[in-house]
Amino acid sequence: MIRPATSQDASAVAPLLVLAMGHIAGIFAKSDQYEDAVPFFEAFFERDDNQYSYAHTLVYEENNTVLGSVTGYDGARLAELRQPVLDRLRESDPDFTPGDETEAGEFYMDCVNVRTDHQGNGIGKKLILAFCEKARQLGFKRVGLIVDKVNPDAKKLYEKLGFYVAGEKDFLGHRYFHMVREVQ
Repeated sequence: MIRPATSQDASAVAPLLVLAMGHIAGIFAKSDQYEDAVPFFEAFFERDDNQYSYAHTLVYEENNTVLGSVTGYDGARLAELRQPVLDRLRESDPDFTPGDETEAGEFYMDCVNVRTDHQGNGIGKKLILAFCEKARQLGFKRVGLIVDKVNPDAKKLYEKLGFYVAGEKDFLGHRYFHMVREVQ
């Protein structure tokens, strides 16, 4: 079942955030071992004031086990929701300034992933569709996301779910497709 996340889901969702973020998690952890970012994401997930919060996350759960998650928010709130994360990152790198990966007018899907031992079973698709439905219920007309150009399988999945390429963005050292889907 898909349900809103709670702060108690932190230990299950943080590794999924790291998996979804890939090289960005490594940047945040200042490590080539992306899993070093798990404590970082656990701490922010437990709070309600940032872009990686449980408050902005849906989880897919079976038998009381979280198997996947999707995190996203109003793109117009990016600066506000990113600020606590930036404050933490700037403690060790005062000049850290990522570009904006989203924009006003879209409900932004920041991170979606499924535990590696449950991928290929349609869980990701269910989470994406639930996220799009949440956006529609909140009155958004469009869901947006970025997908790394080196991940053509993800791009194909999003296209099958009705997303199309609306442009390209450079973000933290990679080039991404900016994809959108109309939801109303």
